[in-house]
Amino acid sequence: METDVTPRTLLPAGPSRRLALQWLGLLGLPCSAVAHAAPTGPHIRLAAAWQQADGGYRVGLLGVDRGDAAAPVQVLHALEVPTRAHGVHVLPDGSIVATARRPGDWLLRWQPGAAAPPRWHWVDAARSFNGHVIASADGSALYTTETDVDTGASLVVHRDAGSLDTIAEWPTHGIDAHELLWVPAAHGGLHAGQLVVANGGVPTAPETGRVKRDLHTMDSSLVLLDGSTGALRGQWRLPDARLSLRHLAWDASGSMLGIALQAEHDDARARAEAPVLALFDGQRLRLAQAAKPGPAALRGYGGSIAATAGGWAVSCPRAGGIATFSRQGDWRGLVDLPEVCALAPAGGQLWAAGLAHSLQDAAGAAPRPHAHASALAGARVDNHWTVARA
Repeated sequence: METDVTPRTLLPAGPSRRLALQWLGLLGLPCSAVAHAAPTGPHIRLAAAWQQADGGYRVGLLGVDRGDAAAPVQVLHALEVPTRAHGVHVLPDGSIVATARRPGDWLLRWQPGAAAPPRWHWVDAARSFNGHVIASADGSALYTTETDVDTGASLVVHRDAGSLDTIAEWPTHGIDAHELLWVPAAHGGLHAGQLVVANGGVPTAPETGRVKRDLHTMDSSLVLLDGSTGALRGQWRLPDARLSLRHLAWDASGSMLGIALQAEHDDARARAEAPVLALFDGQRLRLAQAAKPGPAALRGYGGSIAATAGGWAVSCPRAGGIATFSRQGDWRGLVDLPEVCALAPAGGQLWAAGLAHSLQDAAGAAPRPHAHASALAGARVDNHWTVARA
């Protein structure tokens, strides 16, 4: 593939930056899209979001030759975005949808490597994106978690995948809604076509953005919504109200849901020793086993979650490693990886992104490190990345 570099477009900050980006979209101009030479060999591609060493934000495709132990993680395609992105999702046609970290104001759809410019959607001051977006099976519709700024209530917004316009809005029956997933067809108790949504339950205020307040009123829950009508089909809570349910992953069988937790206790020790994993079988929501020995090592913060061949992995960036558990939630151990967050299962292996290098088969007996190429020097991969088609 030929290397094609589009000149960087300098944009002002603040509201004028948003206006400039909107005009770029209208004029059909890309916003700092850069293509790099693709690696050869049996490579894997990962759609990701990251922050550059210079402070700029990107979404794009990363690639690495998984058959070569010395192969670095390289940038294949990158698009500059105005603020920090969070969740990324790959559509059936290979395009990427991504949304800003909460409280975010932009959503985009972009085809890496194509001449067409990205499509942007901006919400008005009455709404904010909560960092996650998924698609229908055929890619024709998108579903985002959002917050009504005036009331604080969270919503799932059903959008047209082409125009990004709203089709319908459904309440999540909570606040601070975060990740959402479809119930898989293989689940024996729940119905395929339903949506499971994690309400983080952490109160914030429009004027202070992400600043947490009144944590004694936290109300985190897992909800099940009808995927066609948005009707509430179930709601579950943990006994400890200070545990925020945030990120979700189904196991390979599609019967067990893993939930990464973030602790919000006032007491520092209680927060540090809090569990980072909960499990949901369709009927009961329960906590997994705490880390041992030394439960404080996990710092009560789960950044992302993935199912593995042997159970579960939860990235714990504040602890500098990946917490591993059996399928039933029994503690196994911590895999060292500084500032790890993004996790992605692929071909029976777990790929985990760190600061200076990433791990192939991170939950296996002998994880293989891949250094980051110069384009990623000093970059911080955000909470999530996901496998993209070659």
